[in-house]
Amino acid sequence: MGRLVTPATFLVNEILSEPAYLIGIITAVGLIAMKKSAGQIIGGAIKATLGFLLIGAGAGLVTDSLAPLGTMIQGVTGAHGVIPTNEAIVGIAQDQFGSRVAWLMILGFVVSLLLARFTPLRYVFLTGHHMLFMATLLTVVLADGGRSTVAVVATGGVLLGIMLVAMPAFAHPWTKRVTGSDTVAIGHFGTAGYIVAGAAGKVVGKRSRSTEEMKLPEGLRFLRDSMVATALSMLLIYLVLAVLYLVKEGQRTAFKAFAAGTGGVATGTGNYLMQSVMQGLQFGIAVAVILFGVRTILGELVPAFQGIARKVVPGALPALDAPIVFPYAQNAVLIGFIASFTGGLIGLALLTWVFNPAFGLALVLPGLVPHFFTGGAAGVYGNATGGRRGAVVGAFLNGLLITFLPALLLEVLGAFGDQNTTFGDADFGWFGALIGNAGKAGGAAGLVVVLLLGLAVLGAAIWVQKRVVETGWDPGAARDALMPRESAAAPAGAGSGSAPAAYAKIPPPAGAPAPPPAP
Repeated sequence: MGRLVTPATFLVNEILSEPAYLIGIITAVGLIAMKKSAGQIIGGAIKATLGFLLIGAGAGLVTDSLAPLGTMIQGVTGAHGVIPTNEAIVGIAQDQFGSRVAWLMILGFVVSLLLARFTPLRYVFLTGHHMLFMATLLTVVLADGGRSTVAVVATGGVLLGIMLVAMPAFAHPWTKRVTGSDTVAIGHFGTAGYIVAGAAGKVVGKRSRSTEEMKLPEGLRFLRDSMVATALSMLLIYLVLAVLYLVKEGQRTAFKAFAAGTGGVATGTGNYLMQSVMQGLQFGIAVAVILFGVRTILGELVPAFQGIARKVVPGALPALDAPIVFPYAQNAVLIGFIASFTGGLIGLALLTWVFNPAFGLALVLPGLVPHFFTGGAAGVYGNATGGRRGAVVGAFLNGLLITFLPALLLEVLGAFGDQNTTFGDADFGWFGALIGNAGKAGGAAGLVVVLLLGLAVLGAAIWVQKRVVETGWDPGAARDALMPRESAAAPAGAGSGSAPAAYAKIPPPAGAPAPPPAP
């Protein structure tokens, strides 16, 4: 058995769980299918890999920049509870379930490719770390009843494969609205939040203009640069919280807020405040790095993927990580982050005063990293269908989702529910809670129930693909009809067959990648 586990663990932990490697391999395969030269294959694969490494580097900078802010928020509010962190709970679970997670992930990826090949759900999920997170969640939930390794891997692999093709399909009408094309899908398990944000924007923002059309006084013209606006906003947030933290906790505690970073322990009040300023500026740089990585990978991966679409999975689309939508509405990313975090704070208050006393649900603190990435993407989706109001309301609802769903998920994680952390994004919450509660039937009956639930998700996704996606339904058409004619004018020739529907596209800001032509 050891000989079988070691290669599988290496493949998952060292290659498939690294999205940069996976993207590079997929790009190379696509270029080979397109019969490119060896130099073009190597160069394209390396450039696509570097693009994802840039996204990872930016994400690391965001994490480092937000960590002291989280400490300050806890100090100011006095709140203590579970902080959802995908990487933390996965690391804890690996010690006990490492081999099962490895085989479940491999089987799930194979099942997803088969489903993409032989069903209408032509999506290939390329966000490797989210595959690993979902594989770990399914392993923990299914193994809680003492089931055998074979039963856990087989059942979980089928469920994972279904989720890898179903969630991009559910979100695709909204994703097409964001990107203005049908060449890329969202492959991230915060999808429920993005759909809710898009639906909320459709309801509340029919006459609300885009976040990217904000009118600024001449003296504030510099804020049209998204990197400057993001850095300045975070700088102000940091300064306000730093002052409140200093007043409540005193100098001895507050001056250590940045000790884990490069700033070290503050030497005085002035140094402490300037460290806050630097953290806000570094956040702006982190977002700029992420956006540059997205532009780099789009330039290499999507054209190369057309080779796979034609040769391996005809008509398939790449389903990519959440930051892939950031360049299409950069102001909405920051607005979404703030609105989602606000939703998280209000959700925490409701848990504290209502749902914890009444139902015993755990207190879920708003993690800044999931609120930035899923909240930012939710802001983009909400803006696509409802402008500024849609971005705010949609991201706020996302913040509530990623507060309450992890609290429900903790109820089915067994011993892992006591680890002071859990899975953070929306799809982990609703799907994990659903499967966990269904599996409580125990034995073969429990496995049958969860497989039936998986088939129901698959059937719903196929229905959405056939009746909604392929018919060209546009979730923002009603809003376009109400907007001024010059803003809602549809591009000529659109709206037939599998081409994007005839609605007003939200143009990417200057420097963002132009969507590539459809295969």
